[in-house]
Formats: sequence, structure tokens, C-alpha cells
Amino acid sequence: MSRTSDLRPGEFNAFYAGYVANVGDQGILTALNESAAQLTDYLMYVAEDRVDYTYAPGKWTIAQSLQHIIDTERIFSTRALHIARGNKTPLPGYEQNDYAEVADVSERRFWDMTEEFRTVRSGTITLFKSFTEADLLRMGTVSDGPASVRAIGFIISGHVYHHAKLYIEKYK
Repeated sequence: MSRTSDLRPGEFNAFYAGYVANVGDQGILTALNESAAQLTDYLMYVAEDRVDYTYAPGKWTIAQSLQHIIDTERIFSTRALHIARGNKTPLPGYEQNDYAEVADVSERRFWDMTEEFRTVRSGTITLFKSFTEADLLRMGTVSDGPASVRAIGFIISGHVYHHAKLYIEKYK
């Protein structure tokens, strides 16, 4: 299965280059598994009384950030499926802050959210396992830029690596 080093110029919008770089030279399935493991290793040790912690004013809490990760994974997995199945309709971007404002995590148990992430990631892995090499190479338009299915897989992984790093560095 494809590795990040297989990506060609123009397979993803430059906006996502940092996420792809977070992956290193891994295969898609390895990246999906390893990024999930890194995040869940952190989440397992977050005490319930700490989920509302934020490292600076105006930043998301630990729980809000996890909801953002879950929402983003669902959106990007849907984008991958859309393109893999040959749908040529350009897909719009989404405003993460608008989602965060509406998503009320105050009544949710953090453990349930952690399980939700695991379930969503399991579905993402199963989806990417179902793609053929031709599916992975298929191109579409996302947020007014190019996107191959395989690039989306690396973006999903890189996004989770990004947030796992933030959790470790900023939320402790």
C-alpha cells in the first residue's frame, strides 16, 4: 500500500503539507494505526476532572479538542470515500471553529469520547483496507484544491499526530 514518499506533487493542497509531513515515510495503514495508538496512549491517562483543562485562554479544552479530532476524521473519511467511488463533485471545506461552537461536550463522558475515537478510527482503517491501488490514486477536489484518496489517508493520520503532539506538549 502507498507510502508518503509515493505522493506526487499536486496530490494535496499545500495547506495540508504539515499534516502529511507529520506522518514521515509510513504506509497508510501503518500511519493510521500508529497515529491512533499515539493519541489513545495519551487519552488513557487523562483524568475525568482534567477534561475541561485548556492551556491558554481561547484554546479548546482537552474534551473539545478530542471532539474536533473525531469530527475531522469523519469528514475526511467521507471525502476519501466520495473520491474513491469516482464522484467528481468538488467537496467544500469546513470551518472547525463553527463545529466546535456547536458541539457541546459538557454532558459527555470523556471515556465515551475516547471509545468513539477508537470506533471511528477502526472504521477509517477498514475503509482504507477496502480501497484498491486505483482507488487510492483517484483524484478529486477538496476545499478548492486537489486531493487523492491516499493523500487524504495521510492527512487523517497527520492530523491526529498533530493533536497528539499538542496534547503531550501543551496539556501535559
